[in-house]
Amino acid sequence: MGVWIVLAIGWIAGWILFRRVVLPERVTPSPRGEKVSVIIPARNEAGNLPQLLGSLQEQTYPPYEIIVVDDFSEDETYEVAASYGVKVIRNEALPPGWTGKTWAVWNGYQQSNGDVIAFLDADIRLAPRALESLLQARAKAGGVVSAVPFHVTEKFYERLALITNVLGVFAFTSPFEQNSPHKGLYGSCIVTTRRDYEAVQGHDSIRSELLDDLNLGAKFRAAGIPVSNFLGSGLVSFRMYPNGIRSELEGFGKGAVLSTAKLRPATTLFVAAWLIGLIVSEGALFLWGTPWAYPLLLGYLAFAAQLYFLVRYVGKFGKFMPLLHVVSTLFFLLVLLYSAYQVAFRGSVTWKGRDVQVGSRGDR
Repeated sequence: MGVWIVLAIGWIAGWILFRRVVLPERVTPSPRGEKVSVIIPARNEAGNLPQLLGSLQEQTYPPYEIIVVDDFSEDETYEVAASYGVKVIRNEALPPGWTGKTWAVWNGYQQSNGDVIAFLDADIRLAPRALESLLQARAKAGGVVSAVPFHVTEKFYERLALITNVLGVFAFTSPFEQNSPHKGLYGSCIVTTRRDYEAVQGHDSIRSELLDDLNLGAKFRAAGIPVSNFLGSGLVSFRMYPNGIRSELEGFGKGAVLSTAKLRPATTLFVAAWLIGLIVSEGALFLWGTPWAYPLLLGYLAFAAQLYFLVRYVGKFGKFMPLLHVVSTLFFLLVLLYSAYQVAFRGSVTWKGRDVQVGSRGDR
């Protein structure tokens, strides 16, 4: 009976955590009243920029300006960006107390002139109506909005991120986070008015924070500015880690442990219940011939069915990964251990060739 209860509670927790807050697509043309500045921090992004800059050229609401901040890249990031005719600036030397990304974004903002600012990571891909839809969502919700991109994967190691991505979506769609004073933004795609951004002193106010997006959302909330998060679905997507499993491990590992501290206890409790139920169900693969085999197998299939539903909004992970969710769960546990090791023993996390100190001390 106890096994059935654990499985049921976990499975139900997943449905409670997930909310289908999909970014609404704008179907009629918007008035061209707002000048939009797109700011893209880029460190070694020569491979990603053509996808993003190409998609920006196809927007039904063309940006007023596009600014790429070359953050000391060691590849052809500057040359690739310049070939698209956008404004490219070289990031200034990193001063004490700043992290690399916050400094790059802040310098991009200082060079911008738009009424609305869209901060986009270089791995983002936009459907033609994406920018127009983001502007509409921001105007309707007020304040600042962000979109959790749909994760496009191509190689097997990328698909290992299934469970990690689902947990990330839970954190942003959880009903318990909607009124949280620490409600965060998804840093890959943020849209705000210049006025609101300046009201919270922008990235200058979180200059030393590793989790810049989560802390920036809290700054907006503290200033009484609404924060709204959407699922990018068919409008905003990205391919996160095309450069190998090491970059995937480092990317997820840099915030896996630290981000949990930003969640409300209720969200953490429900996420834990879902994870426990999922892991218990995966015991079916190792307990054949025992009294638990039948309920665990049913639980395993129930979680697989739930994942098949969720991936429609989370990402493209192939036909079989939801059914083989035990493999992705093992990868998530590896990410968690790696993240805990970096935080507890190294005191810093590694990302894109930089060591970023944990505890708001910036890069070293």
